[in-house]
Amino acid sequence: MSYLIRKTDTFLRNWKKNPDRYPLIIKGARQVGKTETIRKFAKENYKSYILIDFSKAPEEVKSLFDNYLDNLNYLFTYLSQYYGVKLYERETLFIFDEIQFMLLHSFLEQLTIIYYNLVADGRYDYIETGSLISIKKNVKDILIPSEEENLKMYPFDFEEFLWAMGNDTLMDFIKDCYLKKQPLGQALHRKAMD
Repeated sequence: MSYLIRKTDTFLRNWKKNPDRYPLIIKGARQVGKTETIRKFAKENYKSYILIDFSKAPEEVKSLFDNYLDNLNYLFTYLSQYYGVKLYERETLFIFDEIQFMLLHSFLEQLTIIYYNLVADGRYDYIETGSLISIKKNVKDILIPSEEENLKMYPFDFEEFLWAMGNDTLMDFIKDCYLKKQPLGQALHRKAMD
Protein backbone atom coordinates (compact mmCIF):
# COMPACT_ATOMS: atom_id res chain seq x y z
CA MET A 1 0.00 0.00 0.00
CA SER A 2 1.39 3.40 -0.90
CA TYR A 3 1.01 6.18 1.64
CA LEU A 4 -1.15 9.16 0.81
CA ILE A 5 0.22 12.62 1.54
CA ARG A 6 -1.69 14.47 4.24
CA LYS A 7 -1.54 18.09 5.37
CA THR A 8 -0.98 16.73 8.87
CA ASP A 9 2.49 15.55 7.72
CA THR A 10 3.81 19.12 7.75
CA PHE A 11 2.44 19.77 11.23
CA LEU A 12 4.11 16.60 12.55
CA ARG A 13 7.51 17.48 11.07
CA ASN A 14 7.34 20.96 12.63
CA TRP A 15 6.30 19.46 15.97
CA LYS A 16 9.35 17.16 15.92
CA LYS A 17 11.71 20.07 15.16
CA ASN A 18 10.68 21.89 18.35
CA PRO A 19 13.22 20.91 21.07
CA ASP A 20 10.67 21.80 23.77
CA ARG A 21 7.84 19.79 22.27
CA TYR A 22 5.02 18.54 24.46
CA PRO A 23 3.11 15.33 23.84
CA LEU A 24 0.72 15.59 20.94
CA ILE A 25 -2.83 14.34 20.90
CA ILE A 26 -4.44 13.85 17.50
CA LYS A 27 -8.21 13.71 17.64
CA GLY A 28 -10.53 12.96 14.81
CA ALA A 29 -13.34 10.79 13.55
CA ARG A 30 -12.68 7.10 13.18
CA GLN A 31 -10.98 5.93 9.98
CA VAL A 32 -9.58 9.28 8.83
CA GLY A 33 -5.99 7.97 8.76
CA LYS A 34 -4.62 9.05 12.14
CA THR A 35 -2.73 5.83 12.89
CA GLU A 36 -1.25 5.37 9.43
CA THR A 37 -0.17 9.01 9.27
CA ILE A 38 1.64 8.75 12.60
CA ARG A 39 3.16 5.36 11.78
CA LYS A 40 4.64 6.76 8.56
CA PHE A 41 5.88 9.83 10.44
CA ALA A 42 7.51 7.63 13.10
CA LYS A 43 9.27 5.46 10.50
CA GLU A 44 10.68 8.51 8.72
CA ASN A 45 11.62 10.66 11.75
CA TYR A 46 12.64 8.34 14.62
CA LYS A 47 15.12 5.52 15.13
CA SER A 48 12.32 3.44 16.66
CA TYR A 49 8.72 3.62 17.76
CA ILE A 50 6.26 1.57 19.78
CA LEU A 51 2.58 1.66 18.90
CA ILE A 52 0.27 0.60 21.73
CA ASP A 53 -3.29 0.21 20.47
CA PHE A 54 -5.40 0.39 23.62
CA SER A 55 -8.37 -1.16 21.83
CA LYS A 56 -6.32 -4.36 21.37
CA ALA A 57 -3.53 -4.25 23.98
CA PRO A 58 -3.59 -7.13 26.44
CA GLU A 59 -4.32 -6.45 30.11
CA GLU A 60 -0.67 -7.31 30.82
CA VAL A 61 0.42 -4.19 28.90
CA LYS A 62 -2.39 -1.96 30.16
CA SER A 63 -1.67 -2.87 33.78
CA LEU A 64 1.91 -1.60 33.42
CA PHE A 65 0.55 1.95 33.40
CA ASP A 66 -1.22 1.24 36.69
CA ASN A 67 1.63 -0.52 38.43
CA TYR A 68 4.94 0.92 37.24
CA LEU A 69 4.61 4.67 36.82
CA ASP A 70 6.89 5.05 39.83
CA ASN A 71 9.47 2.78 38.15
CA LEU A 72 9.78 4.10 34.61
CA ASN A 73 13.00 2.16 33.94
CA TYR A 74 11.07 -1.08 34.42
CA LEU A 75 8.09 0.20 32.43
CA PHE A 76 10.25 1.17 29.44
CA THR A 77 12.34 -2.02 29.62
CA TYR A 78 9.20 -4.15 29.73
CA LEU A 79 7.60 -2.35 26.78
CA SER A 80 10.86 -2.58 24.83
CA GLN A 81 11.05 -6.35 25.43
CA TYR A 82 7.34 -6.98 24.88
CA TYR A 83 7.25 -5.18 21.53
CA GLY A 84 10.79 -6.16 20.53
CA VAL A 85 11.86 -2.56 19.92
CA LYS A 86 15.11 -0.95 21.04
CA LEU A 87 14.60 2.43 22.73
CA TYR A 88 16.74 5.51 22.02
CA GLU A 89 16.56 8.61 24.18
CA ARG A 90 14.83 11.47 22.29
CA GLU A 91 14.75 9.23 19.19
CA THR A 92 11.94 6.85 20.15
CA LEU A 93 8.28 7.72 19.73
CA PHE A 94 5.55 6.09 21.79
CA ILE A 95 2.21 6.08 20.00
CA PHE A 96 -0.75 5.58 22.32
CA ASP A 97 -3.46 4.68 19.84
CA GLU A 98 -7.19 4.66 20.57
CA ILE A 99 -6.74 6.30 23.98
CA GLN A 100 -10.51 6.51 24.36
CA PHE A 101 -10.34 2.81 25.33
CA MET A 102 -7.92 3.74 28.08
CA LEU A 103 -10.40 6.38 29.24
CA LEU A 104 -13.29 3.93 29.27
CA HIS A 105 -11.67 1.46 31.64
CA SER A 106 -9.86 1.58 34.95
CA PHE A 107 -7.28 4.05 33.68
CA LEU A 108 -9.42 7.17 34.03
CA GLU A 109 -7.87 8.22 37.33
CA GLN A 110 -4.36 7.29 36.09
CA LEU A 111 -4.32 9.42 32.95
CA THR A 112 -3.10 12.61 34.60
CA ILE A 113 -0.36 10.70 36.45
CA ILE A 114 0.71 9.00 33.22
CA TYR A 115 1.00 12.31 31.39
CA TYR A 116 2.99 14.01 34.10
CA ASN A 117 5.33 11.10 34.87
CA LEU A 118 6.18 10.23 31.29
CA VAL A 119 6.53 13.82 30.14
CA ALA A 120 8.58 14.85 33.17
CA ASP A 121 10.91 11.91 32.50
CA GLY A 122 11.72 13.46 29.11
CA ARG A 123 13.44 10.48 27.47
CA TYR A 124 10.91 9.84 24.72
CA ASP A 125 8.25 11.53 22.64
CA TYR A 126 4.54 10.75 22.82
CA ILE A 127 1.66 11.01 20.40
CA GLU A 128 -1.83 9.90 21.37
CA THR A 129 -4.71 9.33 19.01
CA GLY A 130 -8.36 8.94 19.66
CA SER A 131 -11.85 9.20 18.34
CA LEU A 132 -13.02 12.76 18.94
CA ILE A 133 -16.52 11.83 20.13
CA SER A 134 -15.31 9.18 22.58
CA ILE A 135 -12.62 11.44 24.01
CA LYS A 136 -15.06 14.34 24.57
CA LYS A 137 -17.49 11.99 26.28
CA ASN A 138 -14.92 10.51 28.64
CA VAL A 139 -12.59 13.33 29.73
CA LYS A 140 -15.06 15.46 31.63
CA ASP A 141 -13.90 14.07 35.01
CA ILE A 142 -10.13 14.25 34.49
CA LEU A 143 -7.54 16.94 34.25
CA ILE A 144 -5.76 16.99 30.89
CA PRO A 145 -2.46 18.80 31.31
CA SER A 146 -1.96 22.04 29.46
CA GLU A 147 1.48 20.71 28.54
CA GLU A 148 0.02 18.95 25.56
CA GLU A 149 -0.49 19.99 21.97
CA ASN A 150 -3.73 19.18 20.20
CA LEU A 151 -4.42 18.57 16.54
CA LYS A 152 -7.70 17.68 14.88
CA MET A 153 -7.43 15.44 11.86
CA TYR A 154 -10.15 15.40 9.24
CA PRO A 155 -10.98 13.20 6.28
CA PHE A 156 -9.28 14.02 2.98
CA ASP A 157 -10.00 17.48 1.70
CA PHE A 158 -10.17 18.18 -2.04
CA GLU A 159 -6.51 19.15 -2.31
CA GLU A 160 -5.37 15.95 -0.55
CA PHE A 161 -7.65 14.00 -2.87
CA LEU A 162 -6.00 15.62 -5.89
CA TRP A 163 -2.55 14.73 -4.51
CA ALA A 164 -3.70 11.12 -4.11
CA MET A 165 -4.81 11.16 -7.74
CA GLY A 166 -1.35 12.37 -8.80
CA ASN A 167 -2.49 15.89 -9.64
CA ASP A 168 -0.56 18.53 -7.75
CA THR A 169 -1.23 21.44 -10.12
CA LEU A 170 -5.01 21.79 -10.43
CA MET A 171 -5.57 23.11 -6.89
CA ASP A 172 -3.07 25.93 -7.40
CA PHE A 173 -4.92 26.93 -10.56
CA ILE A 174 -8.30 26.79 -8.78
CA LYS A 175 -6.95 28.96 -5.93
CA ASP A 176 -5.48 31.45 -8.39
CA CYS A 177 -8.75 31.75 -10.31
CA TYR A 178 -10.67 32.14 -7.06
CA LEU A 179 -8.41 34.96 -5.84
CA LYS A 180 -8.63 36.74 -9.20
CA LYS A 181 -12.38 36.08 -9.38
CA GLN A 182 -11.97 34.46 -12.80
CA PRO A 183 -13.81 31.40 -14.07
CA LEU A 184 -11.84 28.17 -14.51
CA GLY A 185 -13.06 27.75 -18.03
CA GLN A 186 -15.34 24.98 -19.22
CA ALA A 187 -12.72 22.26 -19.77
CA LEU A 188 -10.94 22.70 -16.42
CA HIS A 189 -14.23 23.12 -14.56
CA ARG A 190 -15.35 19.77 -16.01
CA LYS A 191 -11.99 18.20 -15.06
CA ALA A 192 -12.28 19.49 -11.48
CA MET A 193 -15.85 18.23 -11.22
CA ASP A 194 -14.81 14.80 -12.54
